[in-house]
Amino acid sequence: MDTLQYLMNGFATALQWHNLLFAFIGVMIGTMVGVLPGIGPLSGVALLIPVTSSLTSGLSPEEAATSSIILLAGVYYGAMYGGSTTSILLNTPGEASSVATVMDGYPMAKQGRAGSALAISAIGSFFAGIVSLVGLVLLAKPLANVALKIGPADECSLMILGLCAVSGLAGKSITKALMMTVFGLLLATIGIDAVSGVSRFTFDIPELYQGFEFLTVAVGVFALGEVFKTIIEGNENQGEIAKIKRIMPTRQDLKDSVGPIIRGSLLGFFKGIVPGSGASVASFLSYMLEKKISKHPEKFGHGAIEGVAGPESANNAASGGAMIPLLTLGIPGTGTTAILMGALIMYNVQPGPLLFDEHPQVAWGLIASMFIGNLMLLLLNMPLVKVFAKIIETPTKYLIPGIIALSFFGVYVVQVSVFNLGLLLFFGLIGYFLSKNDYPMAPLVLGLVLGPMIENNLRRALTASNGDYSIFVSRPASLIFLIIAFAWMAVPVILKMKGKKVIVEEA
Repeated sequence: MDTLQYLMNGFATALQWHNLLFAFIGVMIGTMVGVLPGIGPLSGVALLIPVTSSLTSGLSPEEAATSSIILLAGVYYGAMYGGSTTSILLNTPGEASSVATVMDGYPMAKQGRAGSALAISAIGSFFAGIVSLVGLVLLAKPLANVALKIGPADECSLMILGLCAVSGLAGKSITKALMMTVFGLLLATIGIDAVSGVSRFTFDIPELYQGFEFLTVAVGVFALGEVFKTIIEGNENQGEIAKIKRIMPTRQDLKDSVGPIIRGSLLGFFKGIVPGSGASVASFLSYMLEKKISKHPEKFGHGAIEGVAGPESANNAASGGAMIPLLTLGIPGTGTTAILMGALIMYNVQPGPLLFDEHPQVAWGLIASMFIGNLMLLLLNMPLVKVFAKIIETPTKYLIPGIIALSFFGVYVVQVSVFNLGLLLFFGLIGYFLSKNDYPMAPLVLGLVLGPMIENNLRRALTASNGDYSIFVSRPASLIFLIIAFAWMAVPVILKMKGKKVIVEEA
C-alpha cells in the first residue's frame, strides 16, 4: 500500500503543468535524437543538461532536480523510440540498440510495409515501457530497503562490480574498455582531496582545484566528439529513404507481433537490470530468440515483422530496467544512465538506497513521468511517423553549427569560465580520437562518476576496520560482489582464449 501511495504522490508531481511540459519536450527531443543518425541518447542527454539548469532556474532545488531529470529521462527513452525510424527507412540505425531492427525493418520498408514496421515498433516500445515501469515500481522500494543494509565496504565492492560489468561488455576489446575505465578513474582524482586538503594533479592551475566538471567532459567527449567525427570524416547519409504508405499494421501483423512483444519486453527488462548489458545486447538476444523459436526462421532477414517487434520491445524495456540499479543502488549500468546520475549529483541528489527516503519527490515523480512519457510517445509516434521521417533529411550543415553552439553555450552558462570552454574543445578532440580507434566512451564516463564515490567508501571502510583490507572479503556481501566482478571480467577472456584454440586446432 505504501508503494501505491508513493506512486500516487509521484503522479501528483508529474502531472504539474511544468513537469508535463518538460516530459513532452524530453520525449520530442529524444525521438528526434533517435531519428538523427550518429547523435544517440548519450550525446543528446549530455547536451541538454546545461539547458535544463537554465530552464529550471526559477524553481526550488528539489523541483529543479525533479523537472530536469524528467526531461533528461524523456530524451533517454524517447531516443529508443526514434532509433527505429532510420533503421527501417534508411537501413541506418539511429543508435546502437536499433541495429537488430535493421535486419528485418529495412526489407519490410522495401516491400512497401514501412508504415506497419514503424507502427509495430511504436506499439511494442509502448508495451515494453509499461512492463519495465511496472517492474520498476514493484522492485524499486524493496531493493532500496535491502540496499540500506549495505556498509561502506559492500558499497565500494558493488561500485567496482558496476565498473567491471560495463568494462566487460563495452566495445570490441576488453583491454581498451579497461583502459578507458582507468582513464576515467584518473580524471576523477584531479582536484583537491576532500580529506587531506592536498591538491592532486592540478599543476597549480586554480581552475582545476575543483576537478573536472562532469558536464564539460560529457558534452566534450560525446557531443563535440561526434561533431569532429562528422566534420573530419564527412559522415553523411546518402541512402535512399523508403516511402511510407499505409501507417496502421494489418490484423495479421498485430497477431504475429503479440508474442515477440511480450517476450522482448520481459527479456529486455531483466537484461536491463544487469549493469553493463545495455539495450543493444537485449535487442540482439530478442532477435536471436524469435528466430530460434519461429516456425519459419527462413523469413528472418527478408521482412519478418517478428524481427522488428521483438528487438524494439527489448531495447525499450532494457532502458526502463537500467533505471533500477541507478535509482536503488546508485550504480549506472550504461553510459546514458551514468550521464543521468551525473545530472542528479549536479542537483545535490545522490542516487542510491537513500534516494527514496530523502528525495521521494524526485524518485517517484520520475517513475510516474515515465508512464506519462510513454503514452505521449505512442500518441506522437503513430500519427506523426511521416513528420519524424522528414527529420532524417536535415542537412548536416545546419545540424552541426546548432550542436556546437548549444555545447559552448551550455558549458559556459553552468560555470561561466572560458577555461572550461578550452577543456570542452580538448575533450571533444579526445572523444574523436578515442572513438575513431574503437575505444568505448561509457567506461570513461562511469569511471569519472563512480571514482570519487569508490574512493570515499574505500576510506570509510578502512577507517572502520583500522586499515585492515580483509574487511572487503570478510563481509559476505562485499565478497560476493567482488567474486561476481572478477567472473564478469574473467569469463569473456577465457571464452575468447578457448575460441582461439578451437580455431588453431581446426586450421
